[in-house]
Amino acid sequence: MSIMHKGPGMPNGWFAVAWSKELADAEVKSIRYFDQDLMLFRTRSGEPKVLSAYCPHLGINMAEGGRVMGETVRCPYHGWQYDGDSGECTVIPYCDRIPKAARVKAWPTIERNRMILVWHHAEDKPPSWEVPTIPHLDDPEYAEPRTFEIEIPVHMQDMAENNLDPVHFQYIHGMDHIPETEFSFSEDGRFLTAVGYNKMTTPEGDTLDMQLIRETWGLGLSSIESKGIPGVGLFMITSTSPIGPRETISRWLLFCTKNAVDTVGEEWFSTITAGVMDDWQAWCHKIHLENPVFCEADTPLVEFRRWAKQFYSNPA
Repeated sequence: MSIMHKGPGMPNGWFAVAWSKELADAEVKSIRYFDQDLMLFRTRSGEPKVLSAYCPHLGINMAEGGRVMGETVRCPYHGWQYDGDSGECTVIPYCDRIPKAARVKAWPTIERNRMILVWHHAEDKPPSWEVPTIPHLDDPEYAEPRTFEIEIPVHMQDMAENNLDPVHFQYIHGMDHIPETEFSFSEDGRFLTAVGYNKMTTPEGDTLDMQLIRETWGLGLSSIESKGIPGVGLFMITSTSPIGPRETISRWLLFCTKNAVDTVGEEWFSTITAGVMDDWQAWCHKIHLENPVFCEADTPLVEFRRWAKQFYSNPA
């Protein structure tokens, strides 16, 4: 039997490429996502933009030494300027006539939830859905969120799949049973909600009925809410982005209500971030199987795989 080791390619959707705080006014940064070299910059009006990095003139990586000029970025080699919205060359300082082919790919870019996100589509189709705004950032009951970031040598679909695999919570994360999990779909099936049910015993011996609510928008964006502790809010949002076929970076914002941030909040933050290191061991030593062998109890994984195919232009 032949086992395929390659991943299913780069999925379509919105993916974070930086924290907002990492990009200053008029700054130009070299980034790599979707197995491509890109140029991230903030225009003079304060808008983040992403263009493909290489100047079509002589192939210079404009992210290395490029300069923001108003709403454009200037190539450091010959001064050609490229518009942040269209990618078209607008200025050649020593030539009045601009060739029609003088343009680079402009990537749809937004700034939301303190992240800069880029729309990737293998067929260059425009964005087909909006990134939700997280209300917790403006909720006075919530403390300032904690940030967390991790880069892992694994195909990003394997990370997304992990979040919707209830069985591994027992074997990898040490839960005493496999949590019961319900799945539902919305917005033409593009968005997925999974609710896991569990019981937690408090230090005082009380038993709480807990819910772990996971909402997923495409393969790159998801949120997790832990409900069940009276009067306490615990929430996180993550963006998981493909750098390359087996390189993935995940950024998290972790929230807790102010009334419990020094107690339950800190414990939850520690548990969540420590738990990903348990997954790390498995991720670093696995391959992506395009046709895995499932058993009849693997319904959540089968459903996830079926759902995930829609985010690829050429699914495996």
